[in-house]
Amino acid sequence: MENIETGLLLMVVGMTTVFAILLIVIYLGKGLITLVNKYAPEEVIVKKQTVTQAAAAQAGNVSGKTTAAIVAAVSMVTGGQGKVTKIEKI
Repeated sequence: MENIETGLLLMVVGMTTVFAILLIVIYLGKGLITLVNKYAPEEVIVKKQTVTQAAAAQAGNVSGKTTAAIVAAVSMVTGGQGKVTKIEKI
């Protein structure tokens, strides 16, 4: 019976220690994220020319509505990461 009590005691102490360390890691991580966002914010990238204007300048024979539709489709499919640089009629 003494072995079971010792085993249970060790289990409770171990689980409590793991839980406390995980709480410390979580709160230190949240604090680090807050500090980084406060003192080193993400740089804002200024675009010289919008994607629609660049595509319209390169479009040539393609109408403005078609160019806008192509740019919107590329933006939607790529999640805003894609960029239309040239449109050619085939």
